[in-house]
Amino acid sequence: MKKSTIFVVLALVLTACGGGGSSSSEESFVSGDGSATYIKSSDRKIAPAITGITLSGQNYTYPRNKVAVVNVWASWCSPCRAEAPTLVALANKYTDVAFIGILTRDNPANAEAFERRFKIPYPTLIDDSILLGFKGSLPANAIPTTVVLDRKGRVAARISGVVTIASLSELIEKVSAE
Repeated sequence: MKKSTIFVVLALVLTACGGGGSSSSEESFVSGDGSATYIKSSDRKIAPAITGITLSGQNYTYPRNKVAVVNVWASWCSPCRAEAPTLVALANKYTDVAFIGILTRDNPANAEAFERRFKIPYPTLIDDSILLGFKGSLPANAIPTTVVLDRKGRVAARISGVVTIASLSELIEKVSAE
């Protein structure tokens, strides 16, 4: 009887420590539905300074004189992998627009492999504390999230979830035409 009681207590303790699942980042992220939000010019707020060290070790600062597409991603995020070819195609199409990645909840080695695999042509910053600065406007509420900034460095639009050629092209063209 004593051995069985110890076994039951030990089993309960071990299963309680497991939490019933994994604690990986991929299981704890929130995926968006691809919905786009556009903010009229008079209601826009200034984006935070987008500056820091890139995955390649270079210093980068977004110049607030051009339209920008800021994509928040992680290498373990399957929707991020799904949208990567679209972002690459649009970055190559809209060469007058600054494309910038912000790595979140990931490690640089995996992110570098992701960039090589998808041939990402734009810089990715490794300081996701930048995301806190979007809190007063359109925060990155999912992974991936893509924010479009106007020429004055203000948040003009956000796509929460995977971008499509049509959805992001429409926002880029709308904001660029202003």
